[in-house]
Amino acid sequence: MTDIVMRLDGVYKKFRKGEMYDSLRDLIPALTGRLLRGSGGDALAPREFWALQDVTFGVERGEAFGIIGNNGAGKSTILKLLSGIMRPTRGTLQVNGRLSALIEVSAGFHPDLTGRENIYLNGTILGMTRAEIRRRFDAIVAFSELEEFIDTPVKRYSSGMFARLGFSVAAHVEPDVLIVDEVLSVGDYLFQQKCLERMNEIMTGGATVVFVSHNLRAVSTLCSRALLLDHGRVITIGPSNEVIKTYLTRGHGARAAEPASDIRITAVSLGAPQSSRVTFETDEFLDITVEAAARSPHEDMSVVLQIVDGNQYPVFDTCTQRLGAGPLALAAGETLTCTFRVQLRLAQGTYHVNAFLHRYVTDRPFDRWLSAATFFIAGTPTVRGVVNLAPSLITCEKAMLTGRLAAPAPVAG
Repeated sequence: MTDIVMRLDGVYKKFRKGEMYDSLRDLIPALTGRLLRGSGGDALAPREFWALQDVTFGVERGEAFGIIGNNGAGKSTILKLLSGIMRPTRGTLQVNGRLSALIEVSAGFHPDLTGRENIYLNGTILGMTRAEIRRRFDAIVAFSELEEFIDTPVKRYSSGMFARLGFSVAAHVEPDVLIVDEVLSVGDYLFQQKCLERMNEIMTGGATVVFVSHNLRAVSTLCSRALLLDHGRVITIGPSNEVIKTYLTRGHGARAAEPASDIRITAVSLGAPQSSRVTFETDEFLDITVEAAARSPHEDMSVVLQIVDGNQYPVFDTCTQRLGAGPLALAAGETLTCTFRVQLRLAQGTYHVNAFLHRYVTDRPFDRWLSAATFFIAGTPTVRGVVNLAPSLITCEKAMLTGRLAAPAPVAG
């Protein structure tokens, strides 16, 4: 029997948009209406909206569970319900064991207190005793790497320093459930990697991690399962790579149609047919397939494949013509499928695939699809930049300085 440590059943959450009243004449009817409507029911009053609708899922002990979706999808609302900050409008939720949450960068901190004092304050809020905090204090400070500023009021901390201290406290509570929101995005790269390693350690100890992030590579690396939300509704739950693939496909599939175009790129896919994989290792080979369809004859055409990094900076491009296929032609009603194979000599990061149908004679693009697919490179945290040039150290030698630069010999007294 599975050990479910956290569960939501049919959870709904209703919010009301901000209201302003210019006079007592407007305020009294509004308050009367609220009293008459009561707090239950499915009907939405003016200015009300559903932040969550019929959300149901469970998380097992020791599992890393990711929650992804666009801004406003309801991710943070779920975390606040789990943390007890809010109550659901309808439905039930259950959390078994000690819960530690890092939802907002400055949550649980007093700006006028020092980092040292805030460790005791925040640790107490998260359920630690004073003796526990004292016992783990040095480890918390060492993890945050803020020894030099630990006696400085936190109002002078940057957002990154807030994130360091907040995560360090939350991660040393020894929780049964650790909830982490997007706050890690304000930390620097090396600290983010350190946090991911710490979350893996927490899971190894049998704790559960619920991770909300727009960093899909981190979700893919850390989480075995994930949930995709859209406008408060669950779209899919399953293995992380499959859920991420669904999310990316929904986003990329939103490309605006151009009815006037007689030739279109119809699909761009990664790997084998029906594959849901989105994370790869450096030096792996990856097949990228571009499909197109024509409603009228087109000649002297080439399929161009471009890979860009997370900032849309071009990393690599090639095309069918440069690879020896020659000018391509499509008759009316014909389709074209081209599969490129590339070796991913890339450093860790997020990469997007752009596809083009191009006519070189007139330098005219027939069609283009930007960010048609997305993939992640993992496993090379020691290589920084975009490409992986497979570095190795040939020599690293020391020698004594000679001549004028040598240290003066000691003078006998």
